[in-house]
Amino acid sequence: MPGDILIIDCVATNRIILKVKLLAAQYRVRPCSNVAEAKAAITASLPDLILIDVGTDTAAVMAFCQSLKAHEDTSLIPIIATGGFSSPQDRVAALEAGADDVLTKPFDDHILQARIRSMLRARDARQELRMREGTRTALGFAEACRDFTAPSRVVIASIGGKTEGGALKLDNCHVSGNAIEQLTTGTERNAPADLYIVDFRSGLLDDAVLFRLLSELRSRSSTRHSSILALLPANSRQAAAMALDLGANDIVTSPVADDEIRHRCRVLLQAKHEAAALRRTVASGLEAAITDPLTGLFNRRYALPHLARLSEQSRKTGRQFAIMALDLDHFKGINDTYGHKAGDEVLRQVALRLQGNLRAVDLLARIGGEEFLVAIPNSDVVHARTAAERLCKLIGDTPFFVGEDGTELCVTMSVGVSLNGGPQADGEEADLEELVNSADVALYAAKTGGRNKVSLSAA
Repeated sequence: MPGDILIIDCVATNRIILKVKLLAAQYRVRPCSNVAEAKAAITASLPDLILIDVGTDTAAVMAFCQSLKAHEDTSLIPIIATGGFSSPQDRVAALEAGADDVLTKPFDDHILQARIRSMLRARDARQELRMREGTRTALGFAEACRDFTAPSRVVIASIGGKTEGGALKLDNCHVSGNAIEQLTTGTERNAPADLYIVDFRSGLLDDAVLFRLLSELRSRSSTRHSSILALLPANSRQAAAMALDLGANDIVTSPVADDEIRHRCRVLLQAKHEAAALRRTVASGLEAAITDPLTGLFNRRYALPHLARLSEQSRKTGRQFAIMALDLDHFKGINDTYGHKAGDEVLRQVALRLQGNLRAVDLLARIGGEEFLVAIPNSDVVHARTAAERLCKLIGDTPFFVGEDGTELCVTMSVGVSLNGGPQADGEEADLEELVNSADVALYAAKTGGRNKVSLSAA
């Protein structure tokens, strides 16, 4: 579903222009003329991103940004600060107050749209990791041990290995240089870095060099989780927008002060280490307890606490989420005819197909023999039905091949869908139980209605 963007600007013309541009990009937009209106709007429903002008009543705006980052419910909302920023220190001050990025007016529409897309992707990833951590805690596991913070590895890559402005000083970091040519060919001298700073401030004669470098770093298993900061010349509008879409975590164009670069590096390194720590948590001690050994999917023990957190998030944001109950049709006949080994292989292949057609933020779990559960945050009836029909066709339209001789099996799946009632729902446990039961009732309707189809709950 499209993102919900809150615009805060005291100038009505600015609000109208931004609203029109963002609506054209399929975002939902809520304009506010001041911080007080914005607070009321956030209380009513949390936005996905905030665009705020810092040119008027700067002190109040900075305090507002700090308060958002200090509160757990709003700390992950990306903030883009816009303004004149007459000095480099003004930009740094906005970043230190809590803005995730700053755009000097007038700013380019392509870069704004690319920054929004990049920030929403990063927000979704961090939100999902935080939710996984909360679910782990709800399961009763102890808090993860704090790892010793070793110095971060930072590589500054530039044409010929020469960086504009000399060496960059970063606390608790090993900073080294590398030629961009070596990174793109995989012959770099250094171990994979926590942060890559790709420095093209001296000039970018061919955009393809930047694009290839980003693609290489994101495609390699050793560097795909590394943070990337791109330093670009002032006249690189198209390249800057494309860099964000190709995987750069952050970009900044010349001229830029070293203080701002250092701040952006600190933020990127912190986010990278936080994500790595949470990934290790999920991948280690929890795996056996919360995953199904046959398919590798989450099991019922994980799914139910995770649904509780989705319900809590739904009440805070005012947005619905969908639950799907999925069941393979006539699965007993597969086991009886071809054996349980073939049945297990079908289940594994079904799991892979479903995984490949759901987002990282969606929940997929095996909760019974041939029963699966899917939960989709921020969904509505149209989106839920479309997703369920896609998954149903995904299983039924393509045969499965099992065994050493590649026996072809045709398998179909029925799906029942229910949606929660949004923020007005009372009682977390009762609400979840009713919601799961509604999905099961809808699944039964799909089964009795002929199978290989989707049925929506009447509730």
